[in-house]
Amino acid sequence: MRAPGQLRSIFLLFVIGYLTSRVQGSIGDRLPEFKECVDVCIDVNCQAGSSVLPFHLRLLAWTCTANCDYTCQHVITEQRIATNPPIARPVVQYHGKWPFYRFVGVQEPFSVIFSFMNFMAHRQGMKRIRASIPAKYPLRPYYTAWGYFGLASWIFSMIFHTRDFVITEKLDYFAAGASVLYGLYYTPVRIFHMAGRTALKQSLLRIWTVVCALMFLGHVTYLSFWRWDYTYNMAANVAAGIVQNVLWTGFSIRTYWQLKKSWAAWPGLIVAWIILAMSLELFDFPPIAGMLDAHSLWHLGTVVPTIWWYSFLIKDAQQDMAGYERAKVW
Repeated sequence: MRAPGQLRSIFLLFVIGYLTSRVQGSIGDRLPEFKECVDVCIDVNCQAGSSVLPFHLRLLAWTCTANCDYTCQHVITEQRIATNPPIARPVVQYHGKWPFYRFVGVQEPFSVIFSFMNFMAHRQGMKRIRASIPAKYPLRPYYTAWGYFGLASWIFSMIFHTRDFVITEKLDYFAAGASVLYGLYYTPVRIFHMAGRTALKQSLLRIWTVVCALMFLGHVTYLSFWRWDYTYNMAANVAAGIVQNVLWTGFSIRTYWQLKKSWAAWPGLIVAWIILAMSLELFDFPPIAGMLDAHSLWHLGTVVPTIWWYSFLIKDAQQDMAGYERAKVW
């Protein structure tokens, strides 16, 4: 679920692919042979502490029961692949996920690696922001804050893809939602110069800040205490993303026609890149070699757009700063 904050989860295409995967996600754990395998494994190995898992598995909170579930996923998958004649769809999902091969206890190693690459893209981008944009530029703190939201989002993504628990899933979703909403927050701050020094702009900024804070609080409250609703969560992210996309597209077109500079068109190109990456979520497929799936490739596909977006922010800030120096518009 990730990309530059103002572009992530902005297309219905992604929602359709996501919801499709959720619908098909429990086929494996409904299979009678899978249930029987897990029951037998638990009876044989998990009674009275008879099974002692390796330290690296225990370190990542693997239990005997969870290990049986993991083992049986691959036992049943291998049996289905080996059937003669072969089953039409031998590889199915269990508990909403493909049967990944773990690596040193990590459930989805490539998603973790690619999440780390996105983390580093934000980290380096923040360094570039600090080095390239003067501290007196009013929007530099907003761009730096967006970087921190990105860092947090990808940290929780790494944790979630390392071990999928209820708490790690919620933290991943909430961090991603915060990053998306912050993208919605700072977009009009930049486009409409809401960080200006006039009393009106300061009042508008305070109101907008409170509105966004309340939206996120309501979002988390609903998901935490009312209903954990995947459809609503994705719809909320899509709505926030669409607004940002429209605003940045309009800004990009206007700026390009004013300046005739190629960097002004970068937001539109980044959006196109994100659409292509998101298509992987629609055309989901079983993991290659049991590890590399569409979702992990989607994470990989967001690394370059993130780096590119920081480049755009720097170019735009330098241009805007020049105007600020000339006209004192803030």
